[in-house]
Parts: sequence; structure tokens; C-alpha cells
Amino acid sequence: MRSLDTARDTCENHHPGLVKTLAGYPLTELEAPGGPAVGAFRAHRGPGLLVPAEYGGHGAGPLDAVRVMRAIGSLSPSLGAAACMHHFTAAMLFELAHGAERLTARQLGLLRRVAPEGLLLASGWAEGRTEQNILNPSVTAAAAPGGGYLVNGSKKPCSLSASMDLLTASVSVPDENGDPSLAVLLLPSDTPGISVHPFWSSGILAAAESDEVRLRDVHVPEELVIRTTAADPGRLDDLQTAGFVWFELLITSVYIGVGSALVERVLERGRGSVTDRAALVTGIEAAVAMNEGVARAVAGGLAGDEAVASVLLTRFAVQDALNRAADLAIELLGGIAFITSPDVAYLGSAARPLAFHPPSRTSTAQALVDYAAGGPLLLS
Repeated sequence: MRSLDTARDTCENHHPGLVKTLAGYPLTELEAPGGPAVGAFRAHRGPGLLVPAEYGGHGAGPLDAVRVMRAIGSLSPSLGAAACMHHFTAAMLFELAHGAERLTARQLGLLRRVAPEGLLLASGWAEGRTEQNILNPSVTAAAAPGGGYLVNGSKKPCSLSASMDLLTASVSVPDENGDPSLAVLLLPSDTPGISVHPFWSSGILAAAESDEVRLRDVHVPEELVIRTTAADPGRLDDLQTAGFVWFELLITSVYIGVGSALVERVLERGRGSVTDRAALVTGIEAAVAMNEGVARAVAGGLAGDEAVASVLLTRFAVQDALNRAADLAIELLGGIAFITSPDVAYLGSAARPLAFHPPSRTSTAQALVDYAAGGPLLLS
């Protein structure tokens, strides 16, 4: 499959040998809890993809990043999901590092270790609450005697929970007026009070290590807290904007990779009529073109509300396209393929969870309609 080969070549350029290593394992082994995928990712310098070159990383741009994630997603959906959480967090934080005073010296010291030491960043935003607004966390920080904060709460699911070296987590901290405001913590994973507990019960994406991370009276110094800056609480600041844009680009590409794995199997086996296969290719390549188009736009300077709206609209359009492509691909592969190998059923299921990642279509509907009509983008 030509465009998937391009994605694999891009992955090979940044992580020589990773594609071959992952392809050498059965899908069932890669996707099992405790499987070899995360270790292979670390061994092939995966953590440094979006770390700037001056910090020892690859310094990949948005287009290369989405292609790498598509290649990984096609080989190991679990690793794709887990790597996405690391990468979008790294991209968000290093983007802030280019600002004058957004990160402290201690935070920069931790980030400088990510690429050279292959450190993995876990991203704790979700809290296992139905219809949760990820910009309004229930994890709280209270002023601690002697300075800093005591943080309590739970993050679930939190990918890379078993392998993380650093934990980033959204938290509600009191501002100068005592009112709650959004902030992000950056903590070594061995900080006292951080513990990991079972949460993910599904066999789909089980190797992403998406379990519960609990914080119990975790002392966090002020210099490890990254505060948001938006004066209007309904608008996204630079931290949130960078996070939204990178997350949606990367996670969408992971699931395009999962769908591509199914489509490639149809093409290799010549299943269905040529018209069927053309329809399948049209659907998946349209999804690729949409996501890569936004990646190119972001690389070219698209930013702010326009960038966030673009990645969200693309994500929801791709979500629908992938569902159609997966359904058709499974039908064309046929009952014998479904019966004789677990891979077809697994990939069909693993292509679906894009719908579950935040923000949901329902929660963003009013904001996107208002933005399309000329208003500001207000994500609530």
C-alpha cells in the first residue's frame, strides 16, 4: 500500500529498525499486556521523535509525526495509543519551553533528559468520569505547609502507567484569588504518593498500559506546576492549544494506521471486486489526506482557535471514514479470514476507540457550530 509504505519509510528514517522489530512479532503478542511493543519503542529512540534537536531529539515536524504514528498504529495499535500520549505531551511541553518564562529551570532539567535517556511521559488528563470536561479536572491541589501543594485524586485510564518515567497530570490549583484554575504537573514517576492500580479490563489496546494512577498527598513544589494563562476561562491558552492540536493530529493518525492495516490486507489478497477495493482505497486515502493536510497547515503556521477547530473537524470526519472502511474491509476479507485469524476481528475492534478519546463529538458540537458561524471557539 503506497501511502502506508511512505509512512513506514518515515518511521524508519527516525527510528531505524522499529518497523522490522514490530513486524517480527505476532499481533496477538504485541497487543497483550506486558508485551514487547513499549520496550521496542524505547529501544529504537521512540521517545525523542518530537523532542527538538537542541534537546537531543529528532525534532520531527507535524507531517513526519503523523506518518510515524500511522506506521506504528498499523503494526501495534496499543503502542500507537501509548506513544501518542507520550508524544503529544512532549510536543506541548517543548513548545512551551520556547517561551520566555512558561517553564521553570527544574522543569526544563527534567525535559532535557527525555530524548537522551529515553524517558517516557505518561499523560494524566482522563479521570474515568462519563462526559468529563478534560479542562476541568477533579484532581485538586491544596497549599502545603512550607510551600508547594498537596495533590490528591486519580487519573484513569493513564497510558504508559507501567513504564512511565515522568507523569504529567492536569490538576485544579488555586489562583491568586483562591479560585480553582487549570494547571499541569510534571513529576518523576517515583514521587512519593504516586501509585498504579489495575483499571483497563478490555483486551483491546491492552498493551497501552492504560491503568489508574492515584495521587495521595503528593507534595508538588511550585516549580513543577505549569499554570494556564488565559484571562477568559472559556478560551484555550497556549498550553491547552498546543495539547489539543498535537493530540488530535497524532491520535487520529494512529487509528488511520489501524484501518490501513485492514485495507492493506484486502489489497494484498485481492478480495472483492475492483470497484469494492477502489471504494476502500478512496475512503482510507481521503482520511490520510485530511489529516496530513492539517499537519502541513500546522507546520506552515496554522495556530490558535483555527488550528484547534481544524484538527477537531478532521478527527470527526476521519472517525466516520474509518468506521466505513473497517466495516467494508472486514466484509471483503470474508468469513474464513475472520475465523482463522484473530487479527481481523482485533483490528476491526481496535479501529473504533477514536470515538472515545476526548473531546467527544457531542461536547464540541455547539462550539464548532458557533465557530463556523463566526464566533470564538469556546470549548466547555
